[in-house]
Amino acid sequence: MGEPTVTDIDQTVPAVDRTVHDIGAAWMLDPVTGERGKEAGYANPFAFYFAGRGGVLGDVDASVICAAFGWFEPGAVRLFWDEGVAVAGAREAARRYGRTCARWGEDHLAGLGAADVERLTDLAGRVVDAADGSGLPLFCGWRAEPTADGGPARLMQLINVLREWRGALHLCATTAAGLRPLEAILAGYESGGPARARFLGWRGVEDGTAADASALARRAEAEAATNRLTAAVYGRALTPPEFAEYAELVEKARAVALA
Repeated sequence: MGEPTVTDIDQTVPAVDRTVHDIGAAWMLDPVTGERGKEAGYANPFAFYFAGRGGVLGDVDASVICAAFGWFEPGAVRLFWDEGVAVAGAREAARRYGRTCARWGEDHLAGLGAADVERLTDLAGRVVDAADGSGLPLFCGWRAEPTADGGPARLMQLINVLREWRGALHLCATTAAGLRPLEAILAGYESGGPARARFLGWRGVEDGTAADASALARRAEAEAATNRLTAAVYGRALTPPEFAEYAELVEKARAVALA
């Protein structure tokens, strides 16, 4: 077998990005994260999520958070953002949220092994540094946050930054494709779309509600555009063999973190 090519990178990107998303989601949705939020002063885990994740943007109106997060129902965003920032402000909420990310990494990524943690941290950091931040404020906010010195804690924080990067690019792509938030949700999750929409705060979305053919086509267009954008950065940051190594290590991290 020869060395992987740029074409191989293009084909592998969707799976790698999905894995990064899944690791980040596991941290955000873990009940332990909510319990640590309570320890940090946030009785409501949703308030901790919105203020913590969005706090890197500073003391802004909830409409700004809604724009940066993308697919949540605006009223839900305002409710939980205002509740969360009332605890200790936006920037402090982000710092507390970031610390829970680091602690989750210590709990769930230590089994990856020191050498693999160090190597994946190096490769992930190079991707983060190579990404252009234009139009991606939430990604840039998290990239600018201080991280742990090293080990599983720093690796998990970088995985979170990568998740925000891909998510922000995808939001730009769905917007460019002409998809409104609820349309993007229903077009992206097949039969699970209505449940996903309700989870994101949209009321009155009945089971069986489906996107039309036009929305499905535009969602596919947005997905392809997002993959092209992330692949271009991977291609700048890593050689094809390094990307293959990165993909393998990301999968190993998933197996350890989600075991």
